[in-house]
Amino acid sequence: MKKRSKVGVLLQMLGLVRPLTGHMCLAVVAGTFAFLAVQFIPVLGGYALLAALGYKTPFPLGTIFVLLPLLVLFRAVLRYIEQKTNHYIAFTLLAIIRDKVFQALRRLCPAKLEGRDKGDLVSLITSDVELLEVFYAHTISPICIAILTETVMCLFIGSFNPLLGLLALVAFLAVGVLVPAVVSKISGAIGDDIRYQSGELSSFVFESIRGLDETIQFGEGKRRRAQMDAMSDELAAAQGTLSKLTGCNTAISYTVILIFDVLMLISSLYLYDTGALDFSGVVISVLALLSSYGPVAALAGLGTTLQSTVAAGSRVLDILDEVPETVDVAGEESTSFTEARCDKLSFSYGGTQVLKDISMSFEPGKIVGIIGKSGSGKSTLLKLLMRFYEADGGAVSVSGRNINKINTKDLRAMESYMTQDTDLFHDSIMNNVRIARLDATDEEVREACRKAALDEFIMMLPEGYDTLVGELGSTLSGGERQRIGLARVFLHDAPFVLLDEPTSNLDSLNEAVVLKALKESSDGKAIALVSHRASTLRIADDIYSVENGRLS
Repeated sequence: MKKRSKVGVLLQMLGLVRPLTGHMCLAVVAGTFAFLAVQFIPVLGGYALLAALGYKTPFPLGTIFVLLPLLVLFRAVLRYIEQKTNHYIAFTLLAIIRDKVFQALRRLCPAKLEGRDKGDLVSLITSDVELLEVFYAHTISPICIAILTETVMCLFIGSFNPLLGLLALVAFLAVGVLVPAVVSKISGAIGDDIRYQSGELSSFVFESIRGLDETIQFGEGKRRRAQMDAMSDELAAAQGTLSKLTGCNTAISYTVILIFDVLMLISSLYLYDTGALDFSGVVISVLALLSSYGPVAALAGLGTTLQSTVAAGSRVLDILDEVPETVDVAGEESTSFTEARCDKLSFSYGGTQVLKDISMSFEPGKIVGIIGKSGSGKSTLLKLLMRFYEADGGAVSVSGRNINKINTKDLRAMESYMTQDTDLFHDSIMNNVRIARLDATDEEVREACRKAALDEFIMMLPEGYDTLVGELGSTLSGGERQRIGLARVFLHDAPFVLLDEPTSNLDSLNEAVVLKALKESSDGKAIALVSHRASTLRIADDIYSVENGRLS
C-alpha cells in the first residue's frame, strides 16, 4: 500500500462529501449562527449591566431583556439543525463508504484477498469505517463554523480597537490551530499503531474462535490466552498514551485560553488608561473574548482525536484504491461456449514459476482429468481458466476467443467452478445450494442435491432442506459441505465445469455415486476434473499429469 500523508488522507475523505454539499452548507450556516447567538448572550448581559449603570449602549435595557431569551431559543433551534444535519451527512456517507468498500472487495476477490487476514478485514469494514463518523460529523463543519464565527468576533472586538481584534485573532489561532498542530506532531504515528494493533487483535480473536477445537485438543488454551492478553495489553498501552495526550491537549488549550484572557484584560485596561478605549469597550471586549472560545476549543482536541480517524481513513482508502488482479470485461460481443483451450500457458506467482508451457483442450462431452501432487499447479490452472489471474505467457481461449476479450458476465455464466474448500453461509441448506442460481425452484435444488448424493442425508434431518448449516457450515462434515458444493455445480448447469478435488472428502460409496452423476451430466458439457486420486479420474476421457508446473 502506498504511504499517505495525513493531509492527503483528509483531502481524499473530504472529496466524498461532494454529493452532500448542500447539507454541509446548511450545517455550517446553522452552526455559525448558533455559536454567534451563544457568544452574544454574555455580550448582551454586559450591555445590560452598563445600561443599568447609566452608560450609553446600542440597545435600551428593555430591548436587551427581550433579545436575551430570543437568542437562547435561536441557539437551541439552530444547534439542533446543525447536529441533525451533520449526523445525517456522517451516517449517509458511512453507508456510501461501506458500499464502496464492499464493491472494492468484490473487485479484488479472489486473487487480491487470498491470504488476507479475515479478522483484519472485519475490523476495517466495521470499526475503521465507523471511526470516520468523527471526521464527517465533528470535524468538517466545526472547522468552517470556527472560521466564520471567530472572524465575526475578531471584527466585533476590533471595532472597539484594532489591536484588541488582532489579539483576539492570535488567541483563536493559538487555540484552534497551533495547539492541535503541536499535539498532532507529538502524537506521531500512534493512531496508525492503534489501528494496526486493533486489526491484528481482531484477526487473532477470529482465528482463535475458528480453531477452538484444535486449541482444546492440544492444550494450547493457556498459550493463546497469554498471546491475546499480551496483544490486548499492548493495544491498551497505546490507547492509554493517546488518552494522556488528549488530557495534555485539553490542559494546554485551557492554559492558553487563560493566558489570552489575561492579556485581553491587561491590554484593554492599558488602552483605557491611555484614553484609546472607553470603559464600555473594556467590559465588552473582555466578555466577547471570554464567550468566543467555543468553536476553536472544539478544534483544539483534533490533534489527538483525528489520529485514529486518519489512520482508519488511510486503511479504508487503501482498499478503495487497490488495483484488482484482473479487471472485469464488459462491452464485448456476447459469447456462448463451444470449447476451451490453453496454449503454451505460463504463470508465476511471487517470482516462483507455477506453470510453464501448458497446452490442453476441453471439448463438450469430454471429461479431462488433471492429476498431480499438491503444489504442482493444478488449482492455479483452473483459476487461470476462470480468469482470476492474468497469464504471464501463452493464452486461454473460450470459443476461439481470448478470455481477456470475453465479457466477465458471459465467462461466469459459461463456467461452474468448485474449489477444494466449499464456503457455506449461516443459512438453510436450500438457500446455500440456491446461490448457484437464485431463480431455481425448490425441485431443481432437490434434483441437484440428488445428483450430489446429498438428498437422502438432507431428508433425514429434522428440518430437511430448511436446516441451518451453522456458521461456515460448522454443523456439517467435510464431505457434506463438499457435496453441497457439487450440488451448486449441478444447479448452475454451466457448459464448462471446473472441479478442484470434488471428492477428496467423500468415502468410496459416495464418490462412486457422485462420479456416476458427473459422467451422466457430461453429455454436452466440457469438464475439467482436478484430483490427486486415481480413483476419481477413472471417469476421465483424457488425463494430463502435471508435475512441477509442466505436463508430463
